[in-house]
Amino acid sequence: MDAYKLIWLKDAHARPVQISIPKARVRGVVIAIALVALVVGVMGWDWIRLRGETAELASLREETGQQRDQIEAFRARIHQVDTQLSKVADLERKVRIIANLPGAVGVGGEQPIEEAIDGAMEAEPVGGALDEALPTGAPYTGQGGDEEDFSSGVPLATGEGWLTGLDARAIDLDAGAQARIDSLQRLLSQLEDKQEKLASSPSIWPSKGWLTSRFGPRVSPFTGRRQMHAGLDISAAVGTPIVAPARGRATFVGNKGPLGQALVIDHGHGVKTIYGHTSKIFVKAGETVARGQKVAAIGNTGRSTGPHLHYVVEVNGRARNPLDYIFD
Repeated sequence: MDAYKLIWLKDAHARPVQISIPKARVRGVVIAIALVALVVGVMGWDWIRLRGETAELASLREETGQQRDQIEAFRARIHQVDTQLSKVADLERKVRIIANLPGAVGVGGEQPIEEAIDGAMEAEPVGGALDEALPTGAPYTGQGGDEEDFSSGVPLATGEGWLTGLDARAIDLDAGAQARIDSLQRLLSQLEDKQEKLASSPSIWPSKGWLTSRFGPRVSPFTGRRQMHAGLDISAAVGTPIVAPARGRATFVGNKGPLGQALVIDHGHGVKTIYGHTSKIFVKAGETVARGQKVAAIGNTGRSTGPHLHYVVEVNGRARNPLDYIFD
């Protein structure tokens, strides 16, 4: 038989109804149902799997976001450590300079030459607890020579390169910190017999005011020619106090040519400080002064374009950059 027959009887007297269904069609329907059931099953399983993966992906995304935040915080901490190491390195450099210890080279200059305030230069506030610190030194780079700029605040590229850069920077900072520790330990050892010299080394601002001219070459407002400015010009009102930056002895009080009424303090160990254009001097030649003692007042004497202090630091007769000897 090539077909299935269905006979339907309503009752004993009714004529039977006969339905013939080909076997091939039945097989086709069965196969179709089986295929549909298979497809539905596969799609259902795939949907369940995708739903699970979507939930897992959301969890991974949340975890990745948290890790990114942690890495960014780590990067910020590395930048902070880098900045602190830079400050430590600069502080050590200054200590070595004023203590005349190996490991730092001061900037030399010519003999003191008077040059008045350069009006074109931007003035900076100096002296006192409320004044902003002047920028000193370049960012500390440690031992590894890594050129990534963590001080710029620009995030590194994401991905493996980011993590590699952070890891390399952390290793570099660790090496640099250890180098600073070793160097500072040697420095402390060298400073044990330098206490007296440190007490006589200029290390504070001689006056409050505005830093209107730095140490180094500049164009003279009187001659228009480029020449060496052997000190700092600190502009302030006439009568502003000038204090001794360290213990010493006044060796000169009087008129000093272009510097006008000037004071020279010998701090010993070859270090002298010079104060030009003063309006008053409160110490006499031969008198011993202490760090922070009022010794003079800012004025406008000598060759000057306005009230200011011309401050010079000399070491063994040669002018040095006074900023290398200022800690406050």
